Amino acid sequence: MNIETIFSIFNTLILPQWLLMIFAPKWRWTLLLANSYLIPLALAVAYAFLVLPNLFGGGQMPDFSTFEGIKNLFKMGNDQVVVGGWFHYLAFDLLVGTWVLNDSQKHQVNAIITSVCIFCTLMAGPVGFLLYQLAKKVKSM
Repeated sequence: MNIETIFSIFNTLILPQWLLMIFAPKWRWTLLLANSYLIPLALAVAYAFLVLPNLFGGGQMPDFSTFEGIKNLFKMGNDQVVVGGWFHYLAFDLLVGTWVLNDSQKHQVNAIITSVCIFCTLMAGPVGFLLYQLAKKVKSM
């Protein structure tokens, strides 16, 4: 299977959970899927197969502690590393979106506001998380 096919499969795989969290946040199947962590786990496995051999296969430890080291990681990145990096974003944004869903139900944050925050997490991860934190703070006032 080529890297573009893998990219397309996983890029599509995340959509059902996001759509369910946005449009049917309290449906039991949404909660079962979200709390199973099945999709982030699949992304994690794909990430491990794509990225780890490329980062550590050269026998040299990557430098994660400096800006120059991070730039070098991106420069050396082949297609597998680039797609793996994208999967990293997909997995962690989905985990944050799942946390927002669960936390909003625990704290009874308005479902429409939560859906907007979850959509923003899908599109711009940290912004959605920030908006949710602000919405939760306003609700508690």
